[in-house]
Amino acid sequence: MATTFETPKNTIDKSKVLENYANIVLASYEDALADAIILEAAINTLVTTPNETNFNAAKSAWLQARESYGPTEAYRFANGPIDDADGPEGKLNAWPLDENYIDYVAGDSDSGIINMVSQYPIIDKSTLENLNEVGGEANISIGFHAIEFLLWGQDNTDPSEKKAGQRPYTDFVDGGTAAHQDRRRDYLAVCADLLTDHLQLMINEWATDGAYRATFLALSENTALNNILTAIATLSKSELGGERMFVAYDNQDQEDEHSCFSDNTHRDIRLNLEGIANVYRGEYKSINGSSLEDLIKETDEALGHQVSQQLAAAESAVNATAIPFDFAISDATERPKVLEAVNALQDLGDKFVEGGAAIGLSITAN
Repeated sequence: MATTFETPKNTIDKSKVLENYANIVLASYEDALADAIILEAAINTLVTTPNETNFNAAKSAWLQARESYGPTEAYRFANGPIDDADGPEGKLNAWPLDENYIDYVAGDSDSGIINMVSQYPIIDKSTLENLNEVGGEANISIGFHAIEFLLWGQDNTDPSEKKAGQRPYTDFVDGGTAAHQDRRRDYLAVCADLLTDHLQLMINEWATDGAYRATFLALSENTALNNILTAIATLSKSELGGERMFVAYDNQDQEDEHSCFSDNTHRDIRLNLEGIANVYRGEYKSINGSSLEDLIKETDEALGHQVSQQLAAAESAVNATAIPFDFAISDATERPKVLEAVNALQDLGDKFVEGGAAIGLSITAN
């Protein structure tokens, strides 16, 4: 008598994967907002009392705010609220930034909104938000990198010096080193205020009673999973491995790196990959639930292990790149490590595509 086998039942509940993802998104945006609020307070202190101590404290707060925001980039490219038609992504993290759109630069002490008093007599939220990306994608007027430029200034040092931008705190002190100190203070405070406004929008969307959370959980399970996996595949292969790393590597130009003023690009890269890992593994701090990794491994154990191994390989390759990133892309000894990391990230994106196919999804990493 022929032996019959039962088809294994799928023990991973896809709805639990989606619910766990929504919880991770909300928790990470809440952390990003909490740190942005601390940054806003530090900036307001600098604006009220502009001195070197408060200037350095504001820079430290910006660096900390990037730590919690960086992983949230894994929620982009997912047909979600961060970068839909009305999404605030371009007002939060847009780059590269044309510095002379905002303030003075080397060789032009009168450039930028801050110095164009007659054209922009009032610096407030409405004015700066409406000026964002007017006339070109690099005309960034607000967001993390506008604040970064205002705090660090241009990085005109040689990458071998491993130094960030050298803006003096006296640029914010009346009678200090650059004109329109009061407008520069106002500009910085407005940008900080807008940052928290736009992060709050994401929390409103993903809250337990949020509009987008309800929309997301009402999608067909495969559509929602497709969105999630497309997002991390695209971030890994095209955005992080391509736009954020390979372009700067290929051009050997620090102007192409993500946080070129503060020399914090190495953290941006690591944190973006951390966000990818959080989504794939279904983990974020105390949150640990059903995941894409579980689904793929249950469907095809060998392939699942390959994807997990490629994620670990990408983490190792990225962590091996030199600090700061402008040194990594310019130093002959360190450049090959950057290319290795790029290749590992792009291979990871391709593995996510394979993993998606195994669970019945059709995704791309472009």
